[in-house]
Amino acid sequence: MANSYLCSFDELFMLTDVEESLEIKQVVIPIIQRDYAQGRKNEEVKKIRDRFLNSLFNAVNGDGICLDFIYGDIDKNCRLTPLDGQQRLTTLFLLYWYSAKKANLDSSEYLFLRNFTYETRYSSRDFCRELIDFSPVFNVVDALSDQIINQSWFPLDWKNDPTISSMLVMIDELNKVFENVSDLWEKLNAGKKIKFYFLPIKNMGLTDELYIKMNSRGKPLTPFEHFKAEFERQIGTISKDKSKEIESKIDLNWTDFLWNYRNDDGLTDTLFLNYFKYICDVICYEEKHSPQNRSYDDFDLINEYFGASNSNREKHLLFLEKAFDCWNQFGSNLKVDLFDKFVSIRSEDNKSKLVNINNTDLLKDCLTSYYDNYSERRSRSFTFAKFILLYAFMQYALNKPLITDSQMSERIRIVNNLISNSNDEMNDSENRVGGNRLPSILEQTKSIIINGRIVDNISINFNSTQLEEEKAKIAWRLNHPTQIYSLNKLEDHDLLNGQISVVGLENDVLFDRFTELFTCNKDKISCALLTFGDYSRVERNWRYSFGATDSQSWKMIFHQSSAARFDETKNCLVQLLSSSTTFNNQVLDGLINNYITNCETNLLFEWRYYFVKYSVFRPNRYGKYYIKTDSKYCMFALWTPQQMSQNAFQPYLKAIDAAHLDRDNLGQRLLKNNQYLYCEKDKFVLKDLAGTVINTLQISQDSNHIDTEDRIAKYLSSPLV
Repeated sequence: MANSYLCSFDELFMLTDVEESLEIKQVVIPIIQRDYAQGRKNEEVKKIRDRFLNSLFNAVNGDGICLDFIYGDIDKNCRLTPLDGQQRLTTLFLLYWYSAKKANLDSSEYLFLRNFTYETRYSSRDFCRELIDFSPVFNVVDALSDQIINQSWFPLDWKNDPTISSMLVMIDELNKVFENVSDLWEKLNAGKKIKFYFLPIKNMGLTDELYIKMNSRGKPLTPFEHFKAEFERQIGTISKDKSKEIESKIDLNWTDFLWNYRNDDGLTDTLFLNYFKYICDVICYEEKHSPQNRSYDDFDLINEYFGASNSNREKHLLFLEKAFDCWNQFGSNLKVDLFDKFVSIRSEDNKSKLVNINNTDLLKDCLTSYYDNYSERRSRSFTFAKFILLYAFMQYALNKPLITDSQMSERIRIVNNLISNSNDEMNDSENRVGGNRLPSILEQTKSIIINGRIVDNISINFNSTQLEEEKAKIAWRLNHPTQIYSLNKLEDHDLLNGQISVVGLENDVLFDRFTELFTCNKDKISCALLTFGDYSRVERNWRYSFGATDSQSWKMIFHQSSAARFDETKNCLVQLLSSSTTFNNQVLDGLINNYITNCETNLLFEWRYYFVKYSVFRPNRYGKYYIKTDSKYCMFALWTPQQMSQNAFQPYLKAIDAAHLDRDNLGQRLLKNNQYLYCEKDKFVLKDLAGTVINTLQISQDSNHIDTEDRIAKYLSSPLV
């Protein structure tokens, strides 16, 4: 067992152990070592430097700190050559120099500093020697680095030495951090506030070959290596044994697991950090918080969830460990052996169809694209839907012995249906209606996956309407085991995406008919529905929605939402589905033609008649219309999905004379021969440019204000202009 020695920087130069024949007289950074890097000016190093100096500042003003292990070889001349710890030792050298100069000590008190030197290049060695003899002036405008550069012993080409330039930056940073610590030397030298464990390299049985491999000249530590070192240091304060176990898993088990997902560069660092951020976000939500205003910086996350100030850090560490380990039970191809087993991007037997997700491998998506470096937030491409669905699979993985395949198949379908119909509810902002719903959504998801139950007493989470539908389905499936396949197929339909209330569980005989109906021409379906009544939905009290060739129009009218008239839509759909046991275009044509014939035979021309008979009423854009409340004969077809525009039109007028629609008036009148023609509730009206009525064509109506003559045919036979 190797002996380690707990010591401060100054004590390192006085370290002796007779039994071990150990003595250190000098610390030498060898030629093979890389340059000093903690003073580099790039943003990543700056973050690391700021954290390190902040830790040192807190240590000298608090209970102190141990900087973990420093390894090195001691030769026969008692010269210590560091294998690991060069960066920390150099920073401590500069800190002790700074504190000695700031305290204006006699040089005899810091003679040990002369025993620290660099051999990477002569300029670095000479700089360290000259620096010890130089005494800067404090509390002046000039930066300490500028004072050093202006000395006669400082050649200008030394600024090109990366070690020297980094040291100059660090000296200025030390001054910023410690300038108000008046007794810094005493805290370092007498108080021993900063210590580390020194472990002689020969005691570890390491070879020169390994030394060379570990110290490739000029190769800086990666951000992940800095992260890993800090993470292991923090969890080491929880448990040394657990720290070693996690360190081993990061290097072996978890790297092997991530290896299957590696990028073109062959590294797994980014994969690990993406998943680490995902796990931290899960912890954040499970503790009823939101990461919206929280840092995504790797080191900040370590401090927040695994640092000494968090009383739940042991629990968090255990969860992180399980969240990595839980996937191993499924083998090396999780896409096939886990995700594809239960979900699909298309409708497949015994699988739930994903909506707006084009890859079933949710874990790979998380590993490769969870974090956006530009916004420094969760990537927009990794949506809340993906976040929740991956969480559901994680809960299954964590509790797999308790859940059968058939149970998981049904439960992931429930979660997927809820996700697909809760776009407005899936948010983590405290400023949105209902506040941050993600904690409750994850709680509900966990209950569904583990227990197969939707919990009523969880605060607002998924869409309440969909929650009620899913609870009804759970009970329905128990009583209708032979019809589950038809229900699942209906749920997976592109126009329903899990919400089937427009058909209704009570109409199970119609499930398969719906699927067959929507293999037909959508324009014919719209007309056929109108033969049974007004199936439109009303948005914002003015915009009417009908089905069109655009699938989104049908999704809108078939889903319960703030739009009015859902019951009317359902009633028309159920009547249509009940009208025939099979559906094709010929069946729909029969319904349409019978309706037109009946209207013309009975001389009753409701607005639906015109809509069905004249294709101009159905531009097959987005299915949106503005209809005046006092008469549906005053109808305007929208060209855009939300508002009137120059391409909008009054369909009665377009059926009469499409060439003369007045685009400047949003298609609400015809402009011909300097005269305007309007279609009103029971007449056509012709006006001059001044607005004076020139002529009218009256349309006969019954007591219910329904046309008793086809107004379009009548006008074409007796035009006003």
